[in-house]
Amino acid sequence: MATVQIDKLLETVVRERVSDLHITTGQPPVVRVSGHMVRLETKVLEPEDTVSLMKSITPERNQQELQEVGGTDFGFAFGDKARFRVAVFKQRGHIGMVLRRIPNEFLSFEQLGLPPIIGDLIKRPRGLFLVTGPTGSGKTTSLASMINYLNDTIDHHIITLEDPIEYYHKHKKCTINQREIGVDVPDFPEALRRALRMDPDVILVGEMRDLATISSAITAAETGHVVFGTLHTTGAQGTVDRIIDVFPTNQQEQIRTQLSVAIIGILSQALLGRIPKGMVAAYELLVVTPAIANLIREAKTYRINSSIQTGRKFGMQLLDDALFSLWKNGLCEEESVVMKSNNPGELKARIMRAKKGLLDDEPEDEDEEDDDE
Repeated sequence: MATVQIDKLLETVVRERVSDLHITTGQPPVVRVSGHMVRLETKVLEPEDTVSLMKSITPERNQQELQEVGGTDFGFAFGDKARFRVAVFKQRGHIGMVLRRIPNEFLSFEQLGLPPIIGDLIKRPRGLFLVTGPTGSGKTTSLASMINYLNDTIDHHIITLEDPIEYYHKHKKCTINQREIGVDVPDFPEALRRALRMDPDVILVGEMRDLATISSAITAAETGHVVFGTLHTTGAQGTVDRIIDVFPTNQQEQIRTQLSVAIIGILSQALLGRIPKGMVAAYELLVVTPAIANLIREAKTYRINSSIQTGRKFGMQLLDDALFSLWKNGLCEEESVVMKSNNPGELKARIMRAKKGLLDDEPEDEDEEDDDE
């Protein structure tokens, strides 16, 4: 019986530049290409194939975790060709795996289509910069690009706290220490508390998922550090609300005040299939001006979206405007931009008007904004 070798599969992933490799019993390995799942033309995997594929790359510590809790994840390098973030899990009693390819090279802001103003924002002496969006929207890639930009331009000490480490950074102008949660340090709150004693200029917090981490990140940003954080929220407005909602009601007013002082910007992103192939990102960017800081402090976050619309001169843009441009410039299908929209009904209507030739370049200010998360 022919065995499927992990090296051969990873070679294919690197050569074809696919984003993910899925391994599960009862079908051949599957790769995700430009957003679509494609089966490889190899044998159907038996339970023993998935076990041996798993054992060939999974560290002892993670195999133990898999036995104990039914799942584990880790990062690993495939020679110098690529790095992978691997999730191993049990399903129906068998082993399944998903390997996400982490590219070796850093992409520039231009290549990613990131708003150029971000370069100025992240060079500030302190503040909280959030990158948000659903899983798989490219947050890690954008953050790696920002850290790399700082590494090329300014002499800082950067500490990253990641679970797991994805992009590896070399020391260029910056000294960069990367700590992996579960390997180098037990958890995010502990890692963040320790980081403040390491003379950092910049701290990257891989995930701000609980009150302790969010609260320490805000404090760190107030006390003279630039803090990058990620959240799984969509839209700048929803992100501010989510952060405040994590806190007990009696602390929310104080957190609003702290956040309004600490926060410098929120980048919210979505990843879409590009015509004819590949992927393209759409960005929403909130730059925190004194006026927006006031909205956060006074609990008027429902007005953030219209402020982004009128704040174009500061480099701000709404996600739906970015999506509309992708459609208008023929980069994405109508269906996919509407699907990623924060206001699908409104965007659809706008596309209909554009098709009829009633192009409105300036979107109207809407008073009734959606409060959905």
